[in-house]
Amino acid sequence: MFTFSRALCALGVACAVGTAHADNLSPAEERIVASVRANAPQAMDLLERTVNINSGTMNHAGVREVGKIFAQELDKLGFKTRWIEMPASMQRAGHLEATRTGKQGKRLLLLGHLDTVFEPDDPVQKFERRGDRIRGQGISDMKGGDVVVIEALRALHKEGALDNTTITVMFTGDEEDAGDPKSISRRDMVDAAKRSDIALAFEGTVVVDGNATGTVGRRSSSSWTLEVKGRQGHSSGIFGQGTGYGAIYEAARILDAFRRELPEANLTYNPGVILGGTTTSFSESNMTGTAYGKENIIANTTLVKGDLRFLTMEQAVRVRAQMREIVAQSLPGTSASITFQDSYPPMAPTPGNMKLLDIYSKASADAGLGTVAAYPPGKRGAGDIQFVSSYVDSLDGLGVSGRGAHSPNEDLEPASLEKAAVRTALLIYRLTR
Repeated sequence: MFTFSRALCALGVACAVGTAHADNLSPAEERIVASVRANAPQAMDLLERTVNINSGTMNHAGVREVGKIFAQELDKLGFKTRWIEMPASMQRAGHLEATRTGKQGKRLLLLGHLDTVFEPDDPVQKFERRGDRIRGQGISDMKGGDVVVIEALRALHKEGALDNTTITVMFTGDEEDAGDPKSISRRDMVDAAKRSDIALAFEGTVVVDGNATGTVGRRSSSSWTLEVKGRQGHSSGIFGQGTGYGAIYEAARILDAFRRELPEANLTYNPGVILGGTTTSFSESNMTGTAYGKENIIANTTLVKGDLRFLTMEQAVRVRAQMREIVAQSLPGTSASITFQDSYPPMAPTPGNMKLLDIYSKASADAGLGTVAAYPPGKRGAGDIQFVSSYVDSLDGLGVSGRGAHSPNEDLEPASLEKAAVRTALLIYRLTR
């Protein structure tokens, strides 16, 4: 099978290769791995404590409470912690930042998030073992990933391997619904990235053929607004000279042209809301709208709100130009305009990211946990690492393995917590030597 990672290999990009050799660890690394494994029961206890606290994005007290628990753990490991408040107008809880400074090895930024998509009254409330899985709010997305960070750092601290290293940990409180403007809600993260050499993020890993994967690229999250105008008139005159095609037919032409002319790899463009008639209104705050019209009147206005996801800014520039060109080819009696709004920037699968994956994969193989391949970027949603990936080499998907994210059935494969912590501890150790 010709996979995404093999495609990058064919282009000469560094690729994750090799097989499992548990005897390739140094004595210090063997002690670090043993420490992670010895603390596995306590790690699960820590995860249970945080999962049992509702921390939906808008439950600010819950987000802060989870942040306080992780801050206490990081304090014990010699980090200096602080809570970064957001302006009250943004209606977000804020972020946890923890730092250590030194002069040895690469400077690392470790990313996680404290919030979940679950409301306080969600029917799934508590950490619950169900056979060989564990269910709970945000257990894999991404409190499990946060615990991976803590446990990896704990093992390194016990070995004395954090001494003289520069590591910043940032657990955001609004990843699931990032506060606006993002220039403020992600300002501290970007500043931390500019002081770092590498960013590692701990969203859940995707297991393929029994092996974990790493995320070297993620598509953007952006939106577009199409506004179409037509000439209002009697329906009997539709398509005629002086009246034209009306706003709804023009919108249909444009959307169909998008469907036919834009398809390419790692690109999607979904029209999510459409309103057309003689009058329309739309509320951005709750994404609802109204339309009024009659069957015997040619519609003079149509509004379409859509989603656009791309893998590189070069792709964005090219595709948006093509969309504008399609919009400009107006049917008689109509006019249209399209605007674009950026949300999450893309994380391009750069050679630097692939080199990081190679180092991570070797650490995994050396620990006897198998190699780690690149997961196709087109299959991942947006994440915090995308705000920093243009500044530093980046790797995501280093967290736990689970199913059903964002649903009442969100769960965790328990053994993945220890495995991810082992891989992470070895990766951090090797990057900071």
